[in-house]
Amino acid sequence: MNLSGKVIWITGASSGIGEATTYALAKEGCKLIISSRRLEELERVRNNIKLADSDILVLPIDLEQYQHTDEWVKAVIAKFNRIDILINNGGISQKGYALATDSAVERKIMDINYFGNVALSKAVVKIMKQQKSGKIAIIASIIGKFGLPNLTTYSASKHALYGFYDSFRIELKKDNISILIVSPGFINTNVAINAVKGDGELANENSEAMENGMKTDVFARKFIKALKSNRNHKYIGKKELLTVPFKTFFPNIFYNLMYKMNKKNK
Repeated sequence: MNLSGKVIWITGASSGIGEATTYALAKEGCKLIISSRRLEELERVRNNIKLADSDILVLPIDLEQYQHTDEWVKAVIAKFNRIDILINNGGISQKGYALATDSAVERKIMDINYFGNVALSKAVVKIMKQQKSGKIAIIASIIGKFGLPNLTTYSASKHALYGFYDSFRIELKKDNISILIVSPGFINTNVAINAVKGDGELANENSEAMENGMKTDVFARKFIKALKSNRNHKYIGKKELLTVPFKTFFPNIFYNLMYKMNKKNK
């Protein structure tokens, strides 16, 4: 797929994976809609790329307020009259054990990572069905393939995305709409720092795995390559990706190792 001239909407565009992908897409000659909660950060990203005003829309959104998805889509259509690709990247992480996490925090994580994500995709698909074409790329996680302590609700939200989009993909095939699920491993972003604890407060603490993770510009290059392809799924990361087949073929050993590592880190 040639991305030049495509109208692409990316959520979570104000930092991390989303910001790096925005820069990569601008170099491909795309027309961009960049979204996140923080307008000032979106403006910073917008000022870092050399796109004419006619080729970019800064659209602040809060995925937790997903009852407004139709309004957001109308704003995009008013600007560009179509949506070729939605990159559903916005989300929130967690640092908290299940029994120490308030139910309100669990709902917040699920509202942003699952319900908000799905609601936006469904609103955009209505436009894509009229166009008879389109593509949705979902940034999930390898944590959607297995569970880890201290990430219980986050893991649940990512597992839910796999279930929904694997099903939705088949439903949309007749409409010439494709779905790509991307599963990052450890990427060097602030996602751990911005994670919510069990009481809803920010963790404000990075993890060694994230600090040593793949650089966001490297991720963006690999992601763009996958976006241009006909793939249904793509893992992007370093050696941590080996945990997926390891868990599949040696589940008992895998969970025993995770248990021992968790005890050591307590």
